[in-house]
Amino acid sequence: MNLIIVESPTKAKTIKQFLGKKFSVESSFGHVRDLPAKELAIDIENDFTPKYVIMPKAKKNIATLKEKVKKTNEIVLATDEDREGEAIAWHLVQALGLDELKVKSQKLKIKRIVFHEITKSAVEEALKNPREINLNLVDAQQARRILDRLVGYKLSPLLWKKVARGLSAGRVQSIVVRLLVEKEREIQNFKIEEYWELSGNFKTPRNDEFTAKLQKINGKTIDKIEIKSQKEAEKLLEILSKENYYIADIVKKEVNRNPLPPFTTSTLQQEANRKIGFSAKQTMTVAQKLYEMGFITYMRTDSLNLSEKFINESANYIKNNLGNNYLETKHFKTKSKGAQEAHEAIRPTEANRIPEQLKNDPNKSHFKLYQLIWQRAIASQMSPAKLDATSIDINTKDDKYSFKTTGQIIKFDGFLKIYPSHTKEEILPAINEKENVKCIKIDPLQKFTQPPARYSDASIVKILEEKGIGRPSTYAPTISTVIDRGYAERTENKKLKPTDIAFVVNDLLIKHFQDIVDFDFTANMEEDLDKIAEGKQKWQTTLKKFYDPFNKNLLIKEKELSKKDIIETKTNLTCEKCGSAMIIKIGRFGKFLACSNFPKCKNTKKIDHEGNEVKKAEPIILDEKCPKCGANLIMREGRYGAFKGCSTYPKCNYIQKQEQKDLNLECPKCKTGLPAGRQGKIILKRSRRGMFYGCNEYPKCDFAFWGKPTKEKCPHCGFIVIETKTGKKCSNKDCNA
Repeated sequence: MNLIIVESPTKAKTIKQFLGKKFSVESSFGHVRDLPAKELAIDIENDFTPKYVIMPKAKKNIATLKEKVKKTNEIVLATDEDREGEAIAWHLVQALGLDELKVKSQKLKIKRIVFHEITKSAVEEALKNPREINLNLVDAQQARRILDRLVGYKLSPLLWKKVARGLSAGRVQSIVVRLLVEKEREIQNFKIEEYWELSGNFKTPRNDEFTAKLQKINGKTIDKIEIKSQKEAEKLLEILSKENYYIADIVKKEVNRNPLPPFTTSTLQQEANRKIGFSAKQTMTVAQKLYEMGFITYMRTDSLNLSEKFINESANYIKNNLGNNYLETKHFKTKSKGAQEAHEAIRPTEANRIPEQLKNDPNKSHFKLYQLIWQRAIASQMSPAKLDATSIDINTKDDKYSFKTTGQIIKFDGFLKIYPSHTKEEILPAINEKENVKCIKIDPLQKFTQPPARYSDASIVKILEEKGIGRPSTYAPTISTVIDRGYAERTENKKLKPTDIAFVVNDLLIKHFQDIVDFDFTANMEEDLDKIAEGKQKWQTTLKKFYDPFNKNLLIKEKELSKKDIIETKTNLTCEKCGSAMIIKIGRFGKFLACSNFPKCKNTKKIDHEGNEVKKAEPIILDEKCPKCGANLIMREGRYGAFKGCSTYPKCNYIQKQEQKDLNLECPKCKTGLPAGRQGKIILKRSRRGMFYGCNEYPKCDFAFWGKPTKEKCPHCGFIVIETKTGKKCSNKDCNA
C-alpha cells in the first residue's frame, strides 16, 4: 500500500474519498519540527545553522507515521503548495528519516505532489506528475523563520529589561504596531470643527419629493466647513426660505460598473471583514476548512488567474441560470507587487457547487464565507451593470444660490444580480429642465469634522499589501499576535486600538531600532525572501546582511538605554504614605501612579488614559459576619476586582473565596499525571488581566485559556473550542487548527 501524507485530518479525509484502497492517507497534524522555544537554537557562527527538534505535540504522531513508513514502498508528500507546505514536506523527510530509509531500501520511492484544489481530478493529475521537494522554497521559509527568531529572541529580552516583562518584537508585528500608533496619534491630534449643512426638501409639479444640499453661492462651490456656526446657517436659511426655485440643469450619463476580479488572500480578508464582520484570522481559519473539505481552491494566493475549466463552468452556469446577456468572459492579470507561490485566485472548485449546499452546515461561518467566494468568482465572469447616473441643479431664480442632488437608476443589473452592491443611491423623480419646483422646507444640519478612522482588519491588511510588507499567509497571524501580546485591543466596532504599552515600545523601536519598523527596509526584506524562493539569492547572505548591523546596535543599546528614562514620567503629586514624589510608570497592562521611593514604599494608584487618578471605591460594610473572628465583613476593591474580607484586616486576614461556577467541562490536558480516578475540571478564574478559564488542579495541571468555552471540540486534537474577540479557535496553544 502507498502512503500519502498531508497536513490536516480534514484534508486527509477528503482525499480518501477520491482514492481507492491502494492508498493510505495520513495527516502530520501541521508542522512536525521547529526551533525549540527555550533557546535561540541558531548557530550564528556556523552560517546561521538552525537546530530543529520534533515538536512535543508531534512526537506521538511521528512515531505512528514511522511504523506506517516501514510497511510501504512509496511515500507521497502532499502538503500545501506554498513555502510553508514545502517546508513541512522537507521536515517530514528529516523527522521520518526518509533519506536514510531510501539508502537502505532501493525499492522505496519518495514523491512530492502539489495541487491547487482538493478534487478527484486534481489529485489524480498531481499523482501522475510528481516532483522533487523545492529546496529554494524551503530555504525561503527557513530564512523567514530564522529572521523572526533572531528578532524575537534578541530584541524581546531587551524590551523586558527596559520596559516590561512579557513584551515581544517582530519584523511585521512591529510594523503593524507602528501603523496603529501613528493612526491613534492622528486621531488624538485631530481638532474637531463644527460646521453646518443646509438641506432642502423640494416638490415637483407632479408632487414628487426629493432632497438636495446647498452647493454653490454666486457660482462658487461652498467649502465643506464654510458655514461654521448656527448663526451663519440661520442667516442663510432666512434668505433661502423666501426664494423661488427652478431646475437649472440635469445631467444624465450612462455608467458601466464592471465586476471585481476573483479573490486573492488579501482581498478576501478585506471583503470578509467589511461584508460579514470576520477578522483576518477567522477568515483564514474558515477558508482553510473550506479548502480541506474540497469546496474552494488554495486560499493563500496573490494570483488573479482563473483556470479555463472554471471559466467554462461559470459560463455554462450563467447561461443556464441567468441568460446569455449576463455572460461576459474575462481574464484578469495579477498586479500585486511580489505576487508568488500560487497559480490561481481563490474560487469554488466547481461553479455548480452553489452556497446553498452548505446552508444546513451547523458552522454558519462556512456558508457565509463560501457564499462570498462563490458570488465573487461567478460575478467576475458576468456582464457589467448599466446605470443611469443623474445629477440635478436646483437654483434660485437669480441663480445666486444653487442646490444639488445626485442619484442613479439601475437599467441592467448585470453582475449585481449575483454580487449585489451595498451602496444605497437615491432614486430621483422624473423632472425636466427649466421646470419650477417648490421648496417645502430647508433644514440646517449641525455637523462636526470626523477624525481619521482606526484601522480595521480590512484596512490594515490593505496597507500592508500596498507597502509590500509581509505576505498573504502572514497577515492574519500577525494581527492576532499584536492583540495577544497586549499591543492592541478591539473596540466595540471591531477596530484596532493601540494600548499604552504600544506607544512606549513603538517610540523606543523608532528611536533606537529604526530598521525594524522601517516600511521600506521590511518590504526590501520580503523581496530578498522572494529572491531566495526563486533561487536567485542564498538565504545565509540575506541573514548575515540583516544580523550583523542589528546585533552591533543591540549590544550598544543594552548599555545605553535606561528603564527609568523610558517608562517613568514626573508628576506634581505627592505620596500620602511617605511624602515622596509620585511618578507615572508604564507596565505591560498600561499606565499607573507609583511612589518614586520604590521599593521602600510600594504605594501605587490606578490612572485613566488622561493620567487622572482613579479613586478606589470606599469599602462597604456588609450585614455578614467573619467566620474567623466574628467581626463584620466588608466589600473591598482589590487589584483583581471586588472581594469580601474581614473589616479588622490586618488583624484578621479572612477573605471569602469566590463561589466557583461548575461549567461541567473536564480538563482535556490533565487526563494523565493525576491519581487514578481524578481529572481536573475547567473553572472560571480571576487574574490581574481579568477573568479567564483554567484547570482546578493547578499547579499540577497548568492548562488555561482566555475566551469563552463552547460545546465544540477541536477535530484535530480534541481540546475545547473557544470564542475569542477574533473568532473561534482551539484552546490548545500547541494545536495548529
